[in-house]
Amino acid sequence: MASSVALATAIAVVPASAAAQPRPPAGPTAGGLDRAELRNALAAVPEAGAPGVLVAVRDGRRDWRDAAGQAFLTRPRPMQPHLRHRIGSITKTFVATTVLQLVDEDRLGLDDPIGQWLPDVVPGELGDQVTVRMLLNHTSGIGNYTNAMLDSYAAINQMQVTTYAPADLVTIGLAMPPTNAPGARFSYSNTNYVLAGLLIEKITGKDAAAEVQRRILRPLKLTGTSFPGVDPRIRGPHSGAYFAPFGVRDLSDFNMSWAWTAGEMIATTADLNTFFRALLGGDLLSPTTLDEMLTGVPMLPEQPEAGSYGLGIYSLPTPCGEFWGHDGAVIGHLTYSMHSRDGARQVSSGINLSHYQIGLPDPHPIDIAWYTLLQTAICPTDEASRRSAVTDPLLPSVTRMPGNDDAAVAVL
Repeated sequence: MASSVALATAIAVVPASAAAQPRPPAGPTAGGLDRAELRNALAAVPEAGAPGVLVAVRDGRRDWRDAAGQAFLTRPRPMQPHLRHRIGSITKTFVATTVLQLVDEDRLGLDDPIGQWLPDVVPGELGDQVTVRMLLNHTSGIGNYTNAMLDSYAAINQMQVTTYAPADLVTIGLAMPPTNAPGARFSYSNTNYVLAGLLIEKITGKDAAAEVQRRILRPLKLTGTSFPGVDPRIRGPHSGAYFAPFGVRDLSDFNMSWAWTAGEMIATTADLNTFFRALLGGDLLSPTTLDEMLTGVPMLPEQPEAGSYGLGIYSLPTPCGEFWGHDGAVIGHLTYSMHSRDGARQVSSGINLSHYQIGLPDPHPIDIAWYTLLQTAICPTDEASRRSAVTDPLLPSVTRMPGNDDAAVAVL
């Protein structure tokens, strides 16, 4: 997902101006895995100020997983590559895939108006105008409920211990002013994906999380991936979660019902690579539906070359070609997962600190170090391009995703 002050690594990894420069031809798998270079880039992330970082990189059949720094700020315990991590809006890719499987089964149409399925939730003209496709590619114009919910730091304390019903989250989003006419342009809204979860439940008659589990997690054996529901704990080995303005307070215990199908999930970086490899490899969707998923709209209309958002997945230009994936930002955990179209080159990474960028006009050293790690994984032999990408003067202006600018604390 993408956020404003929180992360938005989606576009920040390779700004449009960097990607547009002429590059020598290079494929995603060129040069293999340079483990020494990757370790140096990994070590730089905690040196820049993050407590800890974990990463899983894949090149063809070669895997490299590692971690650096500390899992907790108040007790010495090293970060480990297998730790479970809150993945925020990467949840959207799992949910979109589930919706698209229903499309493949002819139980739902991408251009169905959502009022056809959820007339009591989105009634009247809006329900007639907004389609399933508009929910999945964030062109519905429906307001982003988290902008209203997270209006202060004090709101975080309430959210941590409160159980929210999905319908209440939708009500908040629908009460906000629309960002645009339905279908007119991209405007990121978590409300869209809560509605997508309600669609899954309406059509299948089953819990949305259970459908994702049945259709994706279980067949792919993603044993480190889950929807926690109202359980605030991260079950299994995990790190702390630190919200920079709160100092050393560990927020890894958090009731994530406020995010639901927009950003509730927990996963390991290895599981994320497995999921995206299966998705992009055609194991989860028909070729026609996968093509629909990968057909995007510009995330920045004024800079269409900067990247596009498909149906629960976005694409970015890089010096090594187009990469696909998503990012996620929740309170205390940030995650980033990007993949070449053929699934040969993959990187998924997370850090256990969030919102360290608040009030800064320029990229934080953590961002520069983390982006360098991600670029090292994506383009291991293109050092000059990688350096250009993380120091480009446009970087500060493209690290704000449309639709979240009014949030005091942006997440997901």
